[in-house]
Amino acid sequence: MFAVTASSTSADDPLAGLTLGERPEPAARDGWRTVTVKAASLNHHDVWTLRGVGISADRLPIVLGCDAAGIDEEGNDVVVHAVVGDPSAAGGDETLDPGRSLLSERYDGTFAERLVVPARNLLRKPASLSFEQAACLPTAYLTAFRMLCYRAPIGPGATVLVQGAGGGVATALVVLGRAAGYRVWVTSRSEAKRARAVELGADQAFEAGARLPERVDAVMETVGEATWAHSLRSLKPGGTIVISGATSGSVPPADLSRVFFLQLSVVGSTMGSRDQLARLLTFCEQTGARPVIDRTMPLAKAADGFSAMIEGQLFGKVVFTV
Repeated sequence: MFAVTASSTSADDPLAGLTLGERPEPAARDGWRTVTVKAASLNHHDVWTLRGVGISADRLPIVLGCDAAGIDEEGNDVVVHAVVGDPSAAGGDETLDPGRSLLSERYDGTFAERLVVPARNLLRKPASLSFEQAACLPTAYLTAFRMLCYRAPIGPGATVLVQGAGGGVATALVVLGRAAGYRVWVTSRSEAKRARAVELGADQAFEAGARLPERVDAVMETVGEATWAHSLRSLKPGGTIVISGATSGSVPPADLSRVFFLQLSVVGSTMGSRDQLARLLTFCEQTGARPVIDRTMPLAKAADGFSAMIEGQLFGKVVFTV
């Protein structure tokens, strides 16, 4: 079968290890199911893998990709949950299982004509969502959904600041936050990305680091070191930062005096559980919220999608069709 794999890693030249070509057909073990992939979406996780982050040489080559939608062995339209873990080991949430992994870390991922996953990792795809739309949900949109609806102690009408408009999770936060009834503010260094975020439903957009009209109830942080000080300054007393990434670095000045004096909360968030993905699918079905897709291309052209992500030329998701 045709697949996109990481055959080697390089921090300086990640595309050097990207290989497109034939791979052996996957074999399903007990309790696992085979999925014929119809669409899969690209995440920064795939680029990090090619850079050698979170992967060891003994696991190569490995099929890349975390997200997919397709057809199972019984002919059902399904969405693939990307977290492989034991929910019983963590109070029903497999993201808390210390032994969890994502597809393409320990097991072959979704950038292939077929893949195998645990049966519990398959969820029904709503008929109202296309395969391309559904394939965008399991990583970036599920991460955003968990941040907004489970990790931040806020409700509809609250003001949320999203740092770094344009990224996959940041875009998802705008789309889902608007649909959930939040007032969403965004920041970006790019005027074009600020304008696009407002088109998608952001209430206001500001330059990176700009003074805000008022302090916010919560900050959704995926940038890290470059925006951390601004995130702290932007919170009202008792506010919360929910952090799910640190693409610009992970060792910012903590400013602990501000944290304790204003009684701020700093909350970590990683991916989402299978049950939360099921709720996200229902949320999209009921509200009409849909993922933002920057471009769709055949899996055979995957190198072009990786290049666009590495060069920062995206607003929304890259989707590969199979």
